[in-house]
Order: sequence, then C-alpha cells, then structure tokens
Amino acid sequence: MREGLIAEEQLKEGLAVAKTEGFRIGYALVKQGFVQEEELTRMLSKQYRVPAVDLDKVTVDEKILKLIQGPVALKHLVLPLRRVGRMLTVAMTNPTDFSAIDDLKFITKLEIEPVIVGEYTLRKHLEEYYGSTEDEAMANLMDQWGNAEVEIVEEDEDDEAYSALAAEIDSAPVVKFINGLLTDAVIKGVSDIHIEPFEHEIRTRYRIDGALEEVMRPPLKMKAALTSRVKILSDLNIAERRVPQDGGIKLKMKNKVVDFRVSILPVIFGEKIVLRILDKGNLTFDLKTFGFEPKAEEDFMWAIQRPYGMVLVTGPTGSGKTTTLYSALSQINTIDTNIMSAEDPVEFNLYGINQVLVRAAIGMTFAAALKAFLRQEHNIIMLGEIRDLETGGIAIKAALTGHLVLSTLHTNDTPSTITRLIDMGLEPFNVASALNLLTAQRLARRICKNCKVEVTYDEEYFVSATIPLDWAAEQKFMRGEGCSDCGGSGYKGRCGFYEVMMMFTPLRKAIMQEIGTDELRALAQSEGMLTLREDGMKKVEKGVTTMEELIKETTAAE
Repeated sequence: MREGLIAEEQLKEGLAVAKTEGFRIGYALVKQGFVQEEELTRMLSKQYRVPAVDLDKVTVDEKILKLIQGPVALKHLVLPLRRVGRMLTVAMTNPTDFSAIDDLKFITKLEIEPVIVGEYTLRKHLEEYYGSTEDEAMANLMDQWGNAEVEIVEEDEDDEAYSALAAEIDSAPVVKFINGLLTDAVIKGVSDIHIEPFEHEIRTRYRIDGALEEVMRPPLKMKAALTSRVKILSDLNIAERRVPQDGGIKLKMKNKVVDFRVSILPVIFGEKIVLRILDKGNLTFDLKTFGFEPKAEEDFMWAIQRPYGMVLVTGPTGSGKTTTLYSALSQINTIDTNIMSAEDPVEFNLYGINQVLVRAAIGMTFAAALKAFLRQEHNIIMLGEIRDLETGGIAIKAALTGHLVLSTLHTNDTPSTITRLIDMGLEPFNVASALNLLTAQRLARRICKNCKVEVTYDEEYFVSATIPLDWAAEQKFMRGEGCSDCGGSGYKGRCGFYEVMMMFTPLRKAIMQEIGTDELRALAQSEGMLTLREDGMKKVEKGVTTMEELIKETTAAE
C-alpha cells in the first residue's frame, strides 16, 4: 500500500481470501490479480534483504531434487536449486522460517542458503517437479511400489460381521498402500514402521539403523481405513479405539515369511501404529560379527558354556539384547541339551529351543513359566526379562542349583545392574554367587564404506564431551559424507558397544559388602573390563563409527 501497488479495499479483500482459503496474503493478492508477482517478490527481497530468483530461468538437476523429498518440499514450500560443497541454495517464500530451515538442515545434512521466490510461481514449479499435491505424490509412490506380491498368513475367522468388514476394507485402495509399505520397508532393511495421526495429516516414518526418517504423508482421508486394515491383519478388535492393543502379522514375500509385531496406541487424533519387522533373513547369530573386543568375547563365550550360573545382558529398549541372547543360545544349542525360553513376545522361532509365550493376562507370567521349567528337566533357561523380585528370586535359585540362566534387564551399565538386582530385594550373597557375567550394550550406526572421509574436530568439542585430549590427538576420525548407498545419511548398518563384566573373587566379595556402583566399576576395570565409552572409543579408532555416535550412545561415567 505504501508503494502504491494496491489499494486498501484490495488489501482487505486479499486478507479475507487468505484467511478463508488458508493462503499467505501475498499468494492471495497475486491469485486475485491485484498485484504482479514480480513486484511482490522485489518488495519482499528488499524487506528480507535476501536475493530473489526467477524460477522460469532455472532448471533444477534431478540429483538436487532428490535431496528434499516431495512431501517435505510441499509442506515447507521450498525448492532446492543448486549445491556448492556443503551449501544448498533453496528457493523459499519465507526466508525467515527458521523451523523450515532447521528441518532442511537435518534432512539434507547441509547448510541452507535461502533465496526468495513468489509463492504462486513456486507452487507452479513444485507441481512440475514433484507432482501437484501430496495425494499425487502418494499416488506416484504407490505406482513405484506396484502391486506388491504379498500373501497374508492368517487364522480362520468365524465371525461373519468381522469378515464382512474385512472384505469391505480389503476392497479399498488402502490394501495397495499397506502391501507396498510393508514390502518397501522389508526391502530397505527397516526395523520399525511408525504411522502417526496428527490433526491435519498422517506421518509415516521408518527406523533405519536406529534413526527415524520420514518417508511420506498419506492423505488424511485414509486414516480410518489404514488403522482398520492393520488391525484386521493383526487380528485385533477394530471397534476398540480407547485402549492399547498388541498383535502380529505374518506375511509371505517372495518365498520368505516375515513377521511383524504390531502395537496400536490411542493418541488424541486417532491411533498410532508401530510395526516392528522381525525378518529372520536379516538376522545374524554369529557372535564374531558383533564387534566384541577379544577379551570381552573370550569372557562371554566362557560364561555361556558354563554348566550353571547366570548371564545377564542389559541395556535400553532396542539395543539388541534379545539378538545377543539368541546368538548365545545358538552357540550352545546342541542335541544333548534341553533349552527352554520364556519370552514376551517370542520374536524369532528358533529350531531346537522350546519357546513359551508369556501372557500375564491369563496368569502365564515369567515367574509361572520359570516354575514350570524347573519341572521340565531342563539344562538351560532363557528369560525374556527379569521384571520383579519373584522372577529374579526363582532365576537365581535355578542358577544356584545347576542350571544355566540367560536373561535381560533394563539398566544403563553393568555395575548399576548389580545395584538394581539388590534394590529389587534379592540377597547380595545370592546375586554374588549366581552371576557368571554381565554385559551392557548399545547399538551405534556404522560409517558408510562408500563415502567415508576424514574429519577433524576442535579441542573444545572433546573437552565438552569429556574425551581425553591425549587420546584424541593420536586419532584419525572418519565420517560418512552421504551418498546414494546410504540415502545421504553417511551411515549404513550398525555395530555394538559392549561392556562385559566378568565375575571374579574380589568382585563377588565387593557385591556381598554392597559396595557402590563406582567402586564396582573401578574394580572391574582393574581386571581389564572396558566400559561402554572405552569400547566405543575402540570402534572410533578402527574407523567403524563416528565421534557423534560415540557421544550420543555413551557417557564418560559409563
């Protein structure tokens, strides 16, 4: 108005349209023909002090377009234009939208240089490059997936009303989406799929190598059908939307059967679905490939081959504890041993092992299963988790009476596991006598071999992360630059950090005296135990993982 480009009446009309249709004011004024977009862009460029760009004179390379996926570009109204080294130039309608810039930095792992562009022109070019809407982007993605050959392996269902509803949902386009999503995730080696409903959109994310990344945003209108389809496949109650539900799906994909563990949680805008992919084909039970240091591997192998005692694997959810236990069992699974396991849920079916599914709702608890095992003339017991005093007490008695017991516990490191067991109410002398070995572990991402480059850090970086400067001065640090192999993340695959505490006489005595966590750690280190941080530093030395992963997964106290 100050420049004389529009009148007050036009501004009022533009504001009304912008509010009604959900547009920005500039877009509304251009759409109604009140102002030329070139004039508007020139004014905004002057206001924001950011250069303007004419998209009609620019052709964007396909490789640059792949740096920002269609749904993200449409959400933030941005278009990547060119990349010079670590700097990506991005056309934006609002160069002061710092949350969008932060998102782009995170997604691309590059620095962002914004240039301004008119929203009308930008939307037109986004349609050309990415497709007109999110629905169209979704359709393109589903075309790429094609009709995935998926056979659902399900139980017979007698309820006619339930079957009718299943048939109704089976006929919807959602079937193609779910089949494509599950197949795509298995092919990409995804560990979890998250489908999350929000007020105005649905977000779908994959967890690859322990990190979540967004893949798409299906149309909001698919929300009810998506949830119902997953519930039907998982044999869950589609009418119940107020309480959490757990189930499983078994799919046959190209001659291999893949299990999915399904968790459905009511949230304020619907139900969040998390599918854990249990793909036996991707599972390795070879302990030698896990990344144990020589002494730690030797101690671990010794402990699991003992005729009795207890071996505990600890760490947070998703740190690979169950895989380590399965691998240990596969080492000792011979024809002359009777192995029993109680799990919640049973993640993988292992030949030669009698696996029991724990169901607390019907009284089949870990403690009940364990009591039954003691009458089954077993040699080796695996418990999914020690959760309470009763389970812990029976497990320790079994370990003290000639049985080998393997189990997991949710603690941060090995010394704190001992404190946790005693806090549960177990007697220190029983804990000291029963334990053979404790392992704490974390999973860190491996550097992609295809784009590995050397990198340097400031001294302040090591000081703030409490990394010894004399160690840092001698090391060569590596990082993945990001390539098509690793999807631009710089990481591919995962490696383990292991803290293996072997029980020896002075340590057993210290446990009986209820000595503190720090003293227990120092005593174990004096016998050659590597803490999680020290083991991670070994992996950094070997160029297996990065300093960022080391600092994210471990602390100096560990």
